[in-house]
Formats: sequence, C-alpha cells, structure tokens
Amino acid sequence: MPTREFNFDGLVGPTHNYAGLGPGNLASQTHQHQASNPKAAALQGLAKMRLLHDLGVPQGVLPPPLRPDVRLLRRLGFCGDDAAVLAAARRDAPHLLAAAASASAMWAANAATVAPSADTADGKVHFTPANLTAALHRSIEAETTGATLRLIFPEGEHFAHHDPLPASVGFGDEGAANHTRFCAKYGEPGVQLFVYGDARQTAEDNTPCRFVARQAHAASTAVSRLHQLHPDRAVFAQQNPDAIDAGVFHNDVIAVGDRDTLLYHEHAFADESDTIERLRQAFGGVGDGQDLRLLRVSEGQLSLGDAVRTYLFNSQLVSNPNNERLLIVPTDCAQHAGVLAILNRWVETGDLDTWHAVDVRQSMSNGGGPACLRLRVVLTEAEQAAIRPGVVFTPTLHDRLRGWVEAHYRDRLQPADLADPALLDEARAAQRELGEILGLPLRV
Repeated sequence: MPTREFNFDGLVGPTHNYAGLGPGNLASQTHQHQASNPKAAALQGLAKMRLLHDLGVPQGVLPPPLRPDVRLLRRLGFCGDDAAVLAAARRDAPHLLAAAASASAMWAANAATVAPSADTADGKVHFTPANLTAALHRSIEAETTGATLRLIFPEGEHFAHHDPLPASVGFGDEGAANHTRFCAKYGEPGVQLFVYGDARQTAEDNTPCRFVARQAHAASTAVSRLHQLHPDRAVFAQQNPDAIDAGVFHNDVIAVGDRDTLLYHEHAFADESDTIERLRQAFGGVGDGQDLRLLRVSEGQLSLGDAVRTYLFNSQLVSNPNNERLLIVPTDCAQHAGVLAILNRWVETGDLDTWHAVDVRQSMSNGGGPACLRLRVVLTEAEQAAIRPGVVFTPTLHDRLRGWVEAHYRDRLQPADLADPALLDEARAAQRELGEILGLPLRV
C-alpha cells in the first residue's frame, strides 16, 4: 500500500450523554440534560466509518476509556464502594458525576496532534496527546489517550510518543482540532497549520469576551518543537476571537483542509490576509509548483451563525485512491439551502468531486460533527504494517462492532442514570469484550 492518510475514529462509549459540559460549544449547552441514545450514537459513528471505508479512505478505530471514571470521583473525596461513590456524587456534586461519566473521548480530533514521518527531522510519526485543560471532563482523557496511542502505534523504529504538555495556564492544548496539514502528496513533506486562540502579545481587545480561548500559542509552538518540524513549514495563526464568542470553540468548526485544499469562512482567522499569505508561501516550498486551493466562504454566502449551526466546516475533507476530493458533511448541511448551494457550486467548479451527507445527529447534538469524530494519521507502507492490526477498520470488524453495540448499549440515558451502578457494570462488560475484539489490553 502507498502512503495513505488514515482516519482513526473514536468509538462512542456507552455513557454518551448530554451534560452540557463544554463552555463555548453552543450545541452542547443547548441540549444539556436532555435524554441521549448511546446505542444510536455508536451505530451512527460506525455507519460513518463504513461509508469512508467503502469510499476507499482507510479507517481505524480508537476505543473509549471506561466511564464513569470512579477513580476520579475517589480522588475528589467520595468514598465507599462503587455504588456509594456514584450515589454520593449524584447527591452532592452532580456536575462532578457528569464529568466522570462523560463520553467526550469519542471526539478523537482532540485526542492528539500527529506529525507524519515525512515532516519530522528523525523520520518518525510523532504523537502528542492533548492535555485538554479547558475542562475537567476532558482533561482526564490525556493519560488514557497516551497509553492507547502507545498500544496502537508501538514506540520504536516508526513511532515517537510524547507526554501531554504541562497542565498549566498558558499551555492549553486541544489537539488536532486546531491543526491541519497540507501537502502535494501524503508521503511528501507538508506544511502544518497551528491555530491558537489566545492573543499572545497583541492588543487586549483582540481576545474573546464571551468564551475562553482553549488553544494556547505556547502549546502549539511546543508541539511543533516536540515533533521536530522544520520552522519554514509550520505556520501559526490566531483564531478570530469574534468567532470563538460565536461558538467556534475549535478551528475545525470554521476551517477544514486536506492535501492542497483549504475550506474556510472569512471569519476563521484574526488576520485572514496575513494567515493565507503565509500559508501560500510555505506551501509553495512543498507543493511541486502548485498553489494552495482556497475555498473561501463569505459572510454573505453563509453567516457565521449558520456555519456554526450546520457545521459545514466540521465536515471531513478526504481523498480517495483516485485522488478525488470528497467532503463528508452532516445531514444538517444538506437541509440548509445556503450550504447546499455552496456544496453544489464547489462540485460544479471542480473544487470538489462529490460530497456525502452522514447522520451523526447524536454527536451533533452534543457539539461534535463528522470531523470531530476522527484523528488523521498519515502512514507509509512500513508504518501501516507496524500498527496493531485489530484496530484497522474492515467490513468484518464493522459487523463485530455493530453486534457489540447492540449487546451492550442502552437506547436511552437520562442524567440520573449516570449514578446507576448497573451502568458501570455494563460499561465494564462492554470494555472487556471490546478489548478482545480489537486485540488491546483495555483497562476495566
């Protein structure tokens, strides 16, 4: 197999629920405390993976961590057996129980930042798990994510792993949701765009007022150093603070790129012209003479609010074996006249070859679209042979995982159910069987 970009999707866990824990994530807050359907969420995620696989895009799966995280609740002072801990947390601090039970690891775009071997000085694929310090429920993922990535991509000849950045003010890191790689071909050197939210050393009024900027400039530059990237091929750009306040909590809510193409809204960056110029200059050094393909959407074509509501830019821009550009959009896009016109125009002009709508409504209601659910990893033929084979998506694995979901997942979950000891038992049973299916020693 040639060098390919794999999309490793996060499997939706059995505690998928709507706790509204993501400040700045408008969909998450809007659906707070509503009943969720973990079974439907997991099956929708699997259906999306199957579509990508059938379109010729290599897929892998990332297992969810065990939830509720009773260890976290014990660290926070709740005592007794598991049932007593869950009951006390529900009674005295339901927000902490919600954090411990969150299935947010399903959004694998936040799992880590990845640099392919073509871009790194030592010729290895580098992984840095995101510390996700902006929220408690996400910060507890970092340790498990790092361990899982080390299992799937064994450290040594092909893969290099780094610890999450220090969980400190000024080093908030949200992973690949704020990172995009551009290249002429996947196996050739590329340009990596890091988007941060804090103002760095700019004017005070160039910061968001309503919501916190989750990605720090210092974190992005640290990851670039850890991954041994060439300074001429790493571009750092500030996210538009007004967009953050409008619900663009990550860059992948307002921009998406693949190979030589960038789709973005005019309000994506604090300084659009400077960002685009620096990207074009950097890409000129690796693009085999071709220019960066820019698909810009203006406010007149699609308002910032509608961009957030439809998640057009949280679509997956991917390439099939014929090098065709495909866009995987949420069904909300196909139901919005303005977005539909944009998509069809891109196809008519040849900027896209085609697009497909997927139903990920359970994820969307919690603030995560198709792109949130996947982590992109570029792998050479030798690197593909070195990963754990059980996580590579195949039709057979798809069928086994569907059966696993049907056997272990509930079709309705209310906030009070998070304290049900039976839910924890069900999650543990699911985790044990999932470890056998994927060939991974998962913690139960």
